[in-house]
Amino acid sequence: MHWTSLFRAWNFEGGGRLLEMPRSTTHLLTDAGTWLARPLAFCVVPAYLALRLMFDRSPFNWHEIVTLATLCMALFIQRSEHRDMQAMHAKLDELLRAHGAARNELSRIDDKEPEQVEAFREDMRADPEK
Repeated sequence: MHWTSLFRAWNFEGGGRLLEMPRSTTHLLTDAGTWLARPLAFCVVPAYLALRLMFDRSPFNWHEIVTLATLCMALFIQRSEHRDMQAMHAKLDELLRAHGAARNELSRIDDKEPEQVEAFREDMRADPEK
């Protein structure tokens, strides 16, 4: 059983509905992930350094060095994943355009929220004739 099915089966309210995040929060999280994949996001590292030096004059220790290294690695990984995902989407969009029987709504599904995409995929697994 897929984890989303288990998650949906879990009853939070007693009425069978899941507690959902506000739409503004999900948009904020999605937009933050996209923003963190941009080169400008690396300005966070010098900003962290400047704030650290302004508010804590003690010398750097291994904890601060590891924090900076972790932050840099997270930004590198996010950037790499975003690039790979955009390349994959471009390739799939081209395949959908080239295949005459493909449905047009699939070419814009990447504009939807992740939960909407998961629900779409589950619907397709349940009824492959759609």
